[in-house]
Amino acid sequence: MTSNRRRARSAISGLVFSSVLLSSAQAGTLRGRVDVRLEWPPVQPRPNVATLGMPPPRDSPDRRRSVVYLESGPIGAFDDIGRPEAALDQRNEAFFPYVLAVQVGTTVAFPNGDRTFHNVFSFSKAKRFDLGRYPRGRSKSVRFDRPGVVRVFCDIHAHMSAFILVFAHPFFATTNSEGRFRIPSVPPGTYTIAVWTDGVVRETRKIEVPSGDTTVDLEFQVR
Repeated sequence: MTSNRRRARSAISGLVFSSVLLSSAQAGTLRGRVDVRLEWPPVQPRPNVATLGMPPPRDSPDRRRSVVYLESGPIGAFDDIGRPEAALDQRNEAFFPYVLAVQVGTTVAFPNGDRTFHNVFSFSKAKRFDLGRYPRGRSKSVRFDRPGVVRVFCDIHAHMSAFILVFAHPFFATTNSEGRFRIPSVPPGTYTIAVWTDGVVRETRKIEVPSGDTTVDLEFQVR
């Protein structure tokens, strides 16, 4: 495991408390853009009996989307503020989105939108599960109750994979199709912000969030 991969795992699963108290009145916003210039070879599906008669994949997961997050959260950020639901769809023999960022306690659904069976599983330390085979129109769910990086696969289609990043605080965001992100309600203080792209922490940077209703603009470039 590379040092960047170890950093990704420890930063997400080893979150620490800072000495800053949450205050919505003084909270700031982090916003910016991640310019990803990495190149990947096209994903080639592997023909097998399960895919006979199916149309070829019409699209592929967006591997350029990054997760931007604070390596540590302020005191109070770990309080129970509700646990939403999320979904990792399966269509055209791929997971969508390719990377999903959620908070501890979130239940993620895995709906099958293909005309073939899928079998979603993970051997990751943060969450091990095997949903078994199920057909189109069915969905199964998993609750993620520990922080960490969860790599997801399909037991039937070896080329299918995705990431679920589980955080113990709410100060994270996934970039949109233009690479832009926004993390609101960040209390004043000094933090380390990290940029995670396709399984690796590509950059970390110290930032200062001043007191008051402020916006901190950030730009990252991933090569």
